[in-house]
Amino acid sequence: MQLVINTYGSYLRKKGNCFLVRKEDEVFEVSVNKVDSILITTAAYISTDAIKFAVDNNIDLVFLDSYGDPYGRVWHPKLGSTTLIRRRQLEIYDKDEGLKLSKKWGIQKFDNQIELLKRLKKTRADKKDELERRVKEIEQSKKRMKGLKGTIEERRQTVLGIEGMASRTYFEALSSVVPEKYKFEGRSRNPAKDEFNTMLNYGYGVLYSMVEKACIIAGLDPYIGFLHTDNYNKKSLVFDIIEMFRTFVDETVVHLFSKRKVKVEYFDKIQNGLSLNKEGKAVLIEALNETFEKTIKYKGRNIKTKNVVQFECHRIANKLLGKV
Repeated sequence: MQLVINTYGSYLRKKGNCFLVRKEDEVFEVSVNKVDSILITTAAYISTDAIKFAVDNNIDLVFLDSYGDPYGRVWHPKLGSTTLIRRRQLEIYDKDEGLKLSKKWGIQKFDNQIELLKRLKKTRADKKDELERRVKEIEQSKKRMKGLKGTIEERRQTVLGIEGMASRTYFEALSSVVPEKYKFEGRSRNPAKDEFNTMLNYGYGVLYSMVEKACIIAGLDPYIGFLHTDNYNKKSLVFDIIEMFRTFVDETVVHLFSKRKVKVEYFDKIQNGLSLNKEGKAVLIEALNETFEKTIKYKGRNIKTKNVVQFECHRIANKLLGKV
């Protein structure tokens, strides 16, 4: 589970084999064995004993800004694996292997989007035709992606163009299934222009921290990406890999809106958009935790959704090392 500290003035410290959390008039303990990571989303106090306790138990401390984007993390200083993996990331960038890897991630993203729309279609008879049309459009994008050859540098803009077209189609489909008052016009980022994108952005921030952690554990260098360019201090590989897992957040947010669990009171108006307040974050994070704790079928075995991210990062690392 993710231990989330989202109450202003909360205090986190170590007590025996547990984390002790004090917030307002409430005090509770959480066993270290139940915690995968700790998210700090507001002003809070953390003892150095708690920080060391987390590091010693391979638990990362992640600090999120008001949009849900990680701006810092406390993590042990050891490499996740051999440096050969990092060397291979650099070696295949300008070869056809680099494009093949990026295509694979993009195709997996399209497959996940298609599967989500098909699941939504089953329970929405009035939207069946529209969703089916959107599925076919994304399948066309997938077909175009499969046919690309060359290197990343030669095909980057084409790949981004294909993904952009499919993304517009996909989010138009999602907008069509949420309640009328929450329909939105495409993606809007920080700040989001509407309630749906506000929740989506915050959820992606939480997912981003999971993907970054999985990269580190697998021995992948988060800064050496393929499709996303290597700007200063940009964790390009995390932006590449996260595409395969965004539907975990998408489906969670769609269900919150579809089941009427979202209230306008969860959002605060800010300059040029909206932000998710404390109550809204609590509802979203609880739903995300439920999603990540669910058991799903993966490569012929039943595992928790959150472990799919780690398994995929290990698969990428093994592929780079030439292992099956």
